[in-house]
Amino acid sequence: MKIWASEHIFNHPWETVTKAAMQKYPNPMNPNVFGVDVLDRRVDAGGRLHSTRLLSADWGLPSIANSIIGATRTCTYVQEQSVVDPREKTFELKSTNISFTNLVSVDEKLTYKPHPQDPEKTVLTQEALITVKGISLSSYLEGLMAKTISVNASKGREAMEWVIRRLNTEIEELAATARGTMRAPMAAAAADK
Repeated sequence: MKIWASEHIFNHPWETVTKAAMQKYPNPMNPNVFGVDVLDRRVDAGGRLHSTRLLSADWGLPSIANSIIGATRTCTYVQEQSVVDPREKTFELKSTNISFTNLVSVDEKLTYKPHPQDPEKTVLTQEALITVKGISLSSYLEGLMAKTISVNASKGREAMEWVIRRLNTEIEELAATARGTMRAPMAAAAADK
């Protein structure tokens, strides 16, 4: 068993980061995630949004790892469950692979919370528990997978920034369009006087 953990601070408020996290896939930084299906989404009595999604991904393991575990296909499925609590300002996401579970299990947890000293920033805590079963060199493979997770986590943070920029651009374009549609009638009204 191998444990991997990381912490990152986004220079954006929790609400912005949470919106971006919900729209993270697909993105050009993580092309290995090529499908996202929402299986269930509901709001509980406390106002928390619960989501269950199925992610389709190419695991992207080094070819030597695929050889050792005997994997002939690279498409894997991951079940992701998340809870967004707007009152407490927490977003917790848990994921686990549902492919190759007889050989490998990867359980990941991400938590997004406002920075305790700066509400304009968000703290992401990320951890993964990697277990390779019934294979020689399991410790070596767990280490390889931890490195892959670390690289993908970095790409994931880049993707979050990309999504935030995209969302900000969309907001700016909508605002510009709204200003333009407001100005035309106001200009016409001024011309009528």
